[in-house]
Amino acid sequence: MSRWEPNARGRLEQAALELYSERGFEQTTVADIARRAGLTERTFFRHFADKREVLFWGAGALQELLVGAVAAAPESAGPLDAVAVALEATDAVFEERRESVRHRQAVIAANAELQERELIKLASLASAMAGALRRRGVKDPAASLTAEAGMAVFRIAFERWISETSQRDLSQCIRESLDELKAVTAGR
Repeated sequence: MSRWEPNARGRLEQAALELYSERGFEQTTVADIARRAGLTERTFFRHFADKREVLFWGAGALQELLVGAVAAAPESAGPLDAVAVALEATDAVFEERRESVRHRQAVIAANAELQERELIKLASLASAMAGALRRRGVKDPAASLTAEAGMAVFRIAFERWISETSQRDLSQCIRESLDELKAVTAGR
């Protein structure tokens, strides 16, 4: 095995998703993942702290994207519209990886510990967006309520997007879910 292999992170992620799907998360070891990827365990640990991180490593970049998009939303945008801009910005991140995202979600859905980790990640994203809204001048509890509602919209839209056989964009699912939330809050 050569010292340097191109796209080690991607290969490890692909190997992990395959093994988690075949054997289950609990039955898959770091050694199994590294071997499947044609790499060493040492290389695995250069990229991921543990086997859960293969599923959650992009959370920091996603948070930066959401916070940056809330901050960059037009000044005239209300809090929910600023959050909508941020949520729709995630389309570019997920769209090109739709199949691996589906596999990732199936692995998470099959493991209670991973489901808990996913909920913690979503709560962290909501908290970060609430902070971005506060920096835009939105007071609490409005900032927190809006961010939490935004993450609920995202979660529902994301679930729709990965479960559909149609090729609708994630941003379309987000807009539809947001419109449904607005209709419910308007009493329609």
